[in-house]
Amino acid sequence: MNAVMRILRYLKNAPGKGILFAKNVDHQSIEVYTDADWAGAVDDRRSTSGYFTFVGGNLVTWKSKKQNVVARSSAEAEFRGMALGLCEALWLRLLLQDLGYLSRQPIRLFCDNKAACDIAHNPVQHDRTKHVEVDRFFIKEKLDDKIVELPKIRSKINWPISSPKLSQVKCSQNF
Repeated sequence: MNAVMRILRYLKNAPGKGILFAKNVDHQSIEVYTDADWAGAVDDRRSTSGYFTFVGGNLVTWKSKKQNVVARSSAEAEFRGMALGLCEALWLRLLLQDLGYLSRQPIRLFCDNKAACDIAHNPVQHDRTKHVEVDRFFIKEKLDDKIVELPKIRSKINWPISSPKLSQVKCSQNF
């Protein structure tokens, strides 16, 4: 009962706040924008990665999370963020399928780090990327199966996910 009262209190005190969902013809498209800040935490030098997922052009999920391990390069930090965002997008795709919306389009995964995208496309495992092998095989498998594609994107266009708290990003009609 306390949880219900807390929700009702929040709704009463937050009129006009929220996310606007637009009607979209392409309601089955899934896009994920990922980013990471390499070694951003001063106390332990762990990176923070995050993502925004859009279905039909509408923001539906987002997350910012401190990575469990210390990334040895910005490419590794970004790559782990790509894997995190891709997991969410695959879950959304399965949810849409369960609801009867079978999408034939690949998931569009955006990452502004060229080295991380190159690792995803590279069919050869190198000693330099051995420590991210599981994530590499996961993403490579989805690329090979045409479930996901990695369009090129500039850093200025990618969403500002790597801020210390994702709540600082303001959601609005023009988001």
